[in-house]
Amino acid sequence: MESLKSKIRHVPDFPKAGILFYDVTTLLQDPVGFRSAVDSLVTPFEGQGIELVVGIESRGFIFGAAVADRIGAGFSPVRKPGRLPSRTISASYNLEYGTDSLEMHDDAVRRAQRVLIVDDLLATGGTAKATSDLVTRLGGHVHALAFLIELVALKGRDRLTGCTVHTVLQY
Repeated sequence: MESLKSKIRHVPDFPKAGILFYDVTTLLQDPVGFRSAVDSLVTPFEGQGIELVVGIESRGFIFGAAVADRIGAGFSPVRKPGRLPSRTISASYNLEYGTDSLEMHDDAVRRAQRVLIVDDLLATGGTAKATSDLVTRLGGHVHALAFLIELVALKGRDRLTGCTVHTVLQY
């Protein structure tokens, strides 16, 4: 996993002072690294009957779509408000200073469908929890959540109690 970590650029003070941003675009540019990252996200879920992968805006679209293709599942995006063209449901979550929301088409998940949620980063767990809530509200079964990177000190897993969480890299 150190080879994957070496392909991720660290950008200090982005998007604001005091934040260290883990930029996966450098990993995506490397064909061997990208394949290895996707392999690491896919392997635990092969043969588990996942029917749908839900990717969280925006880098979750990249990894989620690749994972869906590899395991033979469909793909549905979760987006920021106002970005999806049909009827949606939404979930709000708390930020350090305020709240934010995510939306999903109201027909994106079928009842009892086995769903894998994918994103690039697990930090505080707010977006992951909101996405899990959306899938559940539509009647889907959240089989697991998978992330390329977990920022362990931010304790995002604590918001996902009762869920199976797979991460490839931990910082």
